[in-house]
Amino acid sequence: MARRKDQIKLGAFLLFTGHHVAAWRHPQASVGTEFENYLELARLAEAAKFDAIFFADGVAARLKDVEAATRKAHSGIYPFEPITLLSALSSVTRNIGLIATASTSFSDPFNLARQFASLDRLSGGRAGWNLVTSSDPDAAYNFGHDAQILHADRYERAEEFADVVLGLWDSFEDDAFIRDRQSGRYFDPHKLHRLDHSGKHFKVRGPLNIPRSPQGRPVLVQAGASEPGKELAARTAEAIFAAQITLEEAVAFYADVKGRLAKFGRSHDDLKILPGIFPVVGRTESEAQEKFESLQALIQPEVGLNLISQLSGVDLSAYPLDGLVPDDPPATNAGKSRQALVLDLARRENLTVRQLYLRIAGARGHWQVVGTPVQIADVLEERFENYGADGFNIMAPLMPGGLADFIELVVPELRRRGLFRTEYEGATLRENLGLKRPANRFADASNAAAAE
Repeated sequence: MARRKDQIKLGAFLLFTGHHVAAWRHPQASVGTEFENYLELARLAEAAKFDAIFFADGVAARLKDVEAATRKAHSGIYPFEPITLLSALSSVTRNIGLIATASTSFSDPFNLARQFASLDRLSGGRAGWNLVTSSDPDAAYNFGHDAQILHADRYERAEEFADVVLGLWDSFEDDAFIRDRQSGRYFDPHKLHRLDHSGKHFKVRGPLNIPRSPQGRPVLVQAGASEPGKELAARTAEAIFAAQITLEEAVAFYADVKGRLAKFGRSHDDLKILPGIFPVVGRTESEAQEKFESLQALIQPEVGLNLISQLSGVDLSAYPLDGLVPDDPPATNAGKSRQALVLDLARRENLTVRQLYLRIAGARGHWQVVGTPVQIADVLEERFENYGADGFNIMAPLMPGGLADFIELVVPELRRRGLFRTEYEGATLRENLGLKRPANRFADASNAAAAE
């Protein structure tokens, strides 16, 4: 196989204490609740020339099992709302992309389009929206629902939501604002486009009252891997935060999603696939393993069980901890792709309930690697060169030390192999990810009509 001509893209997924479920208990973990904590991490990632920092989000505290929740930092309780936090970070960074998660299930498309367009302009064209649907039943109760929204309904709404937001981001053409003081004309009305959307879920007239940014519009990221999720990503997404564990699964997912692009008039380069990886790095194998075991030893059983329930939607608390995960757990309305990933892992490796929560406590269904810098660089290179990924979202086990370890030890090894940049290619997130700047769809339509 010929070596790829592009390079690996890297995102830093910043979860305040670290991605391991017990990270907050580790003596070297940051508390992660203050702006200064995130400023340190953002500057660390930018100095290493990462493409972006990435924030997850949720809109409910997961307190159904209160006893388990009191023992977890990852209980849906976030120090900051991510768009607000990234807006603050935009003023103290210069090149790194700023990607925030926001749900289509409990947001309004006009407000969301306006918030991300504002972040994009504040940052000089570095914003990205991670589009998710919300499977958390507790979130539904905060937005006027009496029960969890059905999976099919969540994706139907998401499809329309994405169309509305993308349309609103094209409300003004790039050169619409002439600001001619002599004539007194502030903008050219012919370069203003009203959306006039009327659909099943939304009725939005538009236009959005914010001009386009230097990168045209925020980068659209998506995280779903169910069949509806892959179809939505192929039609609209420009990056996917994926969660495949084995090389074979990653290569199959990559080929599947990239193979869908053509029917939507898109090319392979229009979409970057960036799986999450939970890397525990040591200068020796034994050091890496010791770091990992020091975190594993801090997991409490009730936290492990709660984690399985949260990720898969299946309550295994009634089953023996040291008994095998049941082959036919009850059906749920949780996120389909993550549920399948967790339960397939249990079946493939013949895991007990305890072994399953120990297995997913760090990466929570993503790819986990424990090893030396060379070993980690080897597997990243293998997955990249075999077209299982265009880059990776680094899910550091512990903050800030885990991210610092990866930057200090693995990034130089990737550079030595010619796999990662030494300088940013441009000033916008699109330029650094290698994504083209999108044309305004309404301008394209007007130009086509004028040419006929």
